[in-house]
Amino acid sequence: MSAADDSARESRHRKLADSDHRHLWHPFTQMQDWLAEDPVIIDSAEGSYLVDTRGNRYLDGCASLWCNVHGHRVPEIDRAVAEQLGRVAHTTLLGLASTASIECAEELVRAAPPGLTRVFFSDAGSTAAEIALKIAYQHFQLRGDPERREFLTIRGGYHGDTVGSVSLGGIDLFHRIFKPLLFPVHQAPQPYCYRCPLRQAWPSCRMACADEVERVFEAHRGRIAALVIEPLVQGADGMITQPPGYLRRMRELCDRHGALLVCDEVATGFGRTGTMFAVEQEGVVPDVMTVAKGLTGGYLPLAATLTTERVFESFLGPFESRRTFFHGHTFTGNPLACAAAVASMRLLRGGGVLDAVPAKAELLARELAPLSGHPRVGEVRQRGLMVGIELVRDRGTKEEYPYELRAGHEVILEARRRGAILRPLGNVVVLMPPLAMAGEELRELARIARDSIEAATARLP
Repeated sequence: MSAADDSARESRHRKLADSDHRHLWHPFTQMQDWLAEDPVIIDSAEGSYLVDTRGNRYLDGCASLWCNVHGHRVPEIDRAVAEQLGRVAHTTLLGLASTASIECAEELVRAAPPGLTRVFFSDAGSTAAEIALKIAYQHFQLRGDPERREFLTIRGGYHGDTVGSVSLGGIDLFHRIFKPLLFPVHQAPQPYCYRCPLRQAWPSCRMACADEVERVFEAHRGRIAALVIEPLVQGADGMITQPPGYLRRMRELCDRHGALLVCDEVATGFGRTGTMFAVEQEGVVPDVMTVAKGLTGGYLPLAATLTTERVFESFLGPFESRRTFFHGHTFTGNPLACAAAVASMRLLRGGGVLDAVPAKAELLARELAPLSGHPRVGEVRQRGLMVGIELVRDRGTKEEYPYELRAGHEVILEARRRGAILRPLGNVVVLMPPLAMAGEELRELARIARDSIEAATARLP
């Protein structure tokens, strides 16, 4: 490329960066810092790589915020969206049906655990969770059990950013300031074995954290409508992995106490943990399940809340009974998003992508194994292709880095310089590559993560 081309490219970058700084407000971003930085501006992508406005290529190590499944510019999904665009871009589901939404619901039910047969579409994980809690609440009101209006969640959970889904959440950093807006929920200690809130150790604890969930049920007998949980992995709190049998125990507790089990598979669904849905690994079928992120392969915003027939039937009645679920939005079941989702799910089912995840997870684990003895790494947590590397100031004492040192952020800046896009969760460095990332690319991603942690932590006090 000539000097003139380089100059034109840099001029374009500067114009876009200036415009970004003038107009955009970025999510989960301290904007004072952002306005002082030269941003990476993604201009294109192909396969596992993102390309910025300066022509730099980066491995997409966080799957574009955990949603990309097959890589970028997938011909089958591109074609499905284009073909749908040639028919209709959007029609409403309020009082009408649509071909694309019907086909998408069929694919979802085919992929879901047996018994989840009804699909309510929305646009994001937050709204899917909002719908789930409203369905659970109204289900018991319509069933003649009005005392069941309370919810039980797990500390450290994350279910989205609407007021209802934040009420279900349990991450103080994100949620504390909004507390006056929220409805109260019961929270049980999280199964965070590395930093056990009960000061016990797995497996000698015999899953004491699950016993605490049962105590909450007992203390509020007959009043809890649903337990809402992220199955196997609490994603946004730092990839907190649950001990084996924990999810199965939650199902048993809900059955014993007459509550619904709501499983939030927004982050864990569509192969992330090694099976289509995380609940499959413990033979659990929830009463309500939320999905989003990977549903369209990372192409377009689409989410769904799935329920059993028993839950659905609570809302049936003559018109005058007003048993309708009064919820929806303009773009519910958008045909373009549904077409992308159908193509993505068919690729997952028939393209060998899902079958390859366990071997890729093992490869990634081997490549990250040297970090297990690093003096500034406390723990490497992994389920499938979901990885959290917890940075510590002192491995022996588990002392955390102070928030203001931005340890995780320093690592991702190093990774960027080495050619990978990662995103931290506080002191936890997250790797969540597209499921289709090739073996050599996974090795390169792991090498960049190792080297970046080494370089960044060497500078930190």
